[in-house]
Amino acid sequence: MNKSLFEEKWNLLRGQVNAKWSLMVEYDLVKVDKADVKFDKFVTMLQVKYGYTRQQAREEISKLWSETETKKRSKI
Repeated sequence: MNKSLFEEKWNLLRGQVNAKWSLMVEYDLVKVDKADVKFDKFVTMLQVKYGYTRQQAREEISKLWSETETKKRSKI
């Protein structure tokens, strides 16, 4: 998932975050909401809270997006 798609779909992804990353609380998500570059802020938060490398964080975000898209398709 690239930055521009993340920025565009943040509100949709935001609702899925707690199910995947329980350490990400509302306070953290508000910080992402307010960030100029939400993708970079979220990646950094995953690095800090979960010890991911930057690449791992990006891959996990992509997985979340794939799961979200799969769920959406199965409802159709």
